[in-house]
Amino acid sequence: MSSENIHDTAKQNNEIAVSSMIILASYFLAQILADIGSLKIAAISRISFDAGTLIYPFTFTLRDLIHKKLGKKTAQRMIILCAGANLIMAGFFALVTLLPSDPTWTLQAAFAAVLGPVWRIVLASIAAELISELIDTEVYQLWVTKVTTKHQWARVLVSNAVSVPIDSIIFALIAFSGVLPQETVWLIVWANIAIKGLVTIISIPLIYFV
Repeated sequence: MSSENIHDTAKQNNEIAVSSMIILASYFLAQILADIGSLKIAAISRISFDAGTLIYPFTFTLRDLIHKKLGKKTAQRMIILCAGANLIMAGFFALVTLLPSDPTWTLQAAFAAVLGPVWRIVLASIAAELISELIDTEVYQLWVTKVTTKHQWARVLVSNAVSVPIDSIIFALIAFSGVLPQETVWLIVWANIAIKGLVTIISIPLIYFV
């Protein structure tokens, strides 16, 4: 192999490594931002939802990108690592909340109210993410191996169509059952499915970036 070919191969491998890191970092960032954003309850046209819903659906398509580029095992490992990272983040916020504050710092109550974790919601979020995205991985793999490798938009749409409702149902039931009326809980479920479905459709073109 000539030195020119070696150089081209090294350059190509470097480009693959960089693009892979960008995808992995984007998935990780979207997961973290979604969990922090979920601390804000927004309302549009009388539909209430946590603000993390606006970015969280992108994690499903980014997971599909990881699956496509780096394989099923890497996608599964990333899902588990992000679940652990979100748990560590909640634990860190809990620790920081418990630390005595400086007398001149007057925002302790506000900090605790916003970032002090409500463990039921934290665990509901992590459980929903972990289960739904692992299922998304299996559906994506099944579609590619048993149905077709063509029409990449279809593999994203099908896998997300399965995982998004599962995520919404698990989260709402664990987080709010027994706390809110069941009618309200299911309204939250349907609102989350609708919003996540819309964001999923917007995110579909991402699958063609690799």
